[in-house]
Amino acid sequence: MQQLLETKSLLAPYADEMRVVLSVLAIVAVAWLLSRLLTRVQRRFFESVSSHAPSVEEQRRIDTVNRALRHAVSLLIIVVSAMLVLGQLGISIAPILGAAGVVGIAIGFGAQSLVKDIFSGFFLLIENQIRVGDVVEIAGKSGTVEELTLRRTKLRSYDGSVHFISNGLITTVTNMSADFAFAVCDVGVSYDANIDHVFDVMHRTAADLRADQAFALKILSDLDIAGVDQLADSAVMIKARIKTPPLAQWAVRREYIKRLKAAFDEEGISIPFPHRTLIIEGGAPGLVAGAAAADAAAAMPTASAAMTPAANPAAPAAGAAQ
Repeated sequence: MQQLLETKSLLAPYADEMRVVLSVLAIVAVAWLLSRLLTRVQRRFFESVSSHAPSVEEQRRIDTVNRALRHAVSLLIIVVSAMLVLGQLGISIAPILGAAGVVGIAIGFGAQSLVKDIFSGFFLLIENQIRVGDVVEIAGKSGTVEELTLRRTKLRSYDGSVHFISNGLITTVTNMSADFAFAVCDVGVSYDANIDHVFDVMHRTAADLRADQAFALKILSDLDIAGVDQLADSAVMIKARIKTPPLAQWAVRREYIKRLKAAFDEEGISIPFPHRTLIIEGGAPGLVAGAAAADAAAAMPTASAAMTPAANPAAPAAGAAQ
């Protein structure tokens, strides 16, 4: 008993310090447990709501709001815990809060872009302009939305590059995965081709593609041919489109163009490429004219080969955007 009293007397000067340490540890532990509990409750709640969502687009919207709310709750818990810890350490919070008003005004002038980012992100979520998983084009960049917070949006492009864009820079949103999409095809045929026959081949190819089980769920309607869109230098351009679910337009377009090329080959429909005709005027008759004509004929394949593109000039640009 005497030894216990002596131990208490030795620890008495450190009682206040121990109380502060225990209080700080208790605050940190409660904050951690509260964060884990709220995260779990929030996840179960949003999973339940998402399971009753009527469409995939609505599920993406719920998931996006879930992510943004989780970040906001975590930040709120950290701020409150830090204030409680400062109070236990003997640091008065009232002067800090009072100074925060004055300092906040000064910081506000320098943090206008941050406030703008937060407000823009808030309206992006409320108006359902962007959701996680959407393919969008914003601020001159395009890609798949991997993360959306109140401050920034994270995009991953087709080549794997990651773009971090402040929400305040987003003035126009081009969402390529909202509700439905169209696989737009610009088909060029030679001037001597029968256009009605070309239309029949295009419709037949689209019908075969839709009958394929691998693409049956990716096509929502029959081929819609707008008609002859342009009389180009070397080809008659025909514009057509196929209605698809969101994010399926590129796969449908690539497969349709592949099959259409094979169908054109079977039907003898040529797909022209840019070429140039050289006309030699003047020159002496006889041998000189014949030599000039021979030289021009010899040069023709080389010029044509130089002018022949490896593929449709517009195709690489469209593929890069996807």
